[in-house]
Amino acid sequence: MKKLLTTALKVIKKIEEHGYEAYIVGGYVRDHLMGLDSNDVDICTNAKPKELIKIFEGAILPAEDYGSVTIYIKNNRFEITTFRREISYNDYRRPVEIEYIDDLKEDIMRRDFTINTICMDKNKKIIDYLNARQDLANHLIKPVGDANYKFSQDVLRILRAIRFATKLDFSLSDEIIDGINKNKHLLKKISYERKREELDKIFTSPNAKRGIDLLIELGLDKELELNNLKNVTNTESLIGIWAIIDPEENTYRFTNNEKELIKSVKEVLPLNNLDPYNLYKYGLYVNSIAGAIKNIPKKDITRSYNNLVIHSRKDLAISIPEILNCLSIEKGPFIKTIYDELEKEVLYKRLKNNRKALLNYCVAVSYTHLRAHETVLD
Repeated sequence: MKKLLTTALKVIKKIEEHGYEAYIVGGYVRDHLMGLDSNDVDICTNAKPKELIKIFEGAILPAEDYGSVTIYIKNNRFEITTFRREISYNDYRRPVEIEYIDDLKEDIMRRDFTINTICMDKNKKIIDYLNARQDLANHLIKPVGDANYKFSQDVLRILRAIRFATKLDFSLSDEIIDGINKNKHLLKKISYERKREELDKIFTSPNAKRGIDLLIELGLDKELELNNLKNVTNTESLIGIWAIIDPEENTYRFTNNEKELIKSVKEVLPLNNLDPYNLYKYGLYVNSIAGAIKNIPKKDITRSYNNLVIHSRKDLAISIPEILNCLSIEKGPFIKTIYDELEKEVLYKRLKNNRKALLNYCVAVSYTHLRAHETVLD
């Protein structure tokens, strides 16, 4: 963290060497004062983006012009934003009209919560226009100005308030709670993608239970269409939380891998997570998620998984060509049925996993499966 701060102070000095003001602002300063680690540094300045890209080679302008540039130094990311006044918002989320200004205090007043307004100059001097250090001491999330106005401008700030209360284990001020209650219906106006970004940060917090309780207490679960949020009792796994919530299709978006994991967790939840076949079919990870939800000790699931005779089909002491050759048949759909039975017999230790025993079993059951296959063809 010290190296990051040293680099950030060098960035500020470089901006000032070109005749502009610059300060570290927001989350980094807040976390610094609380003794917490922080990875991203936000810097505010009266230098405009076109001036910043001249100062910093390789500076990146965002796709949408919000008066910011991003630079990377020694793999550290710094977002530098020009002092501004936000005149109008669109879709309850994005500022669509801004005006560059030359006053730090006025720039501070556009921000969301007091704890995110504290600044640090190049000499590490703290600038605190809104007495936010007192709010840090009181463990309180307070709005900058009128909460109702702030939330109606950018309704995603509601979820940011919950996220900060969760991360920092802070309380929400009465003004914040009142503003949330008056504007929470507007959450339906913003994209599920942006909502999920904030929810994932809440759900992956070590203090996630606190955030979930706040979402329910303030009725945000209904506005966010998190119909089963009250059923979340274990927060060890993000996938496990979403599997319990089980959102409607065409709402929250998930990757194909996430969809498959959520589907598997939902399937295995009502099953015995210590059962050899369930462990084999769904794997250790999925069963561990389901087990955590049901308060089954992970060590028990891990021990049962490690004791499986086989962990994948390739562990069977027989191959498909060997089965086909033994039975003098061509490959067909019934092979899958035979393989499934072999897996179960071996997993439940009713059949030894050696080539001779497996081939003898195939011969014994093949007639039944072949006749069934022939009947279907007829």
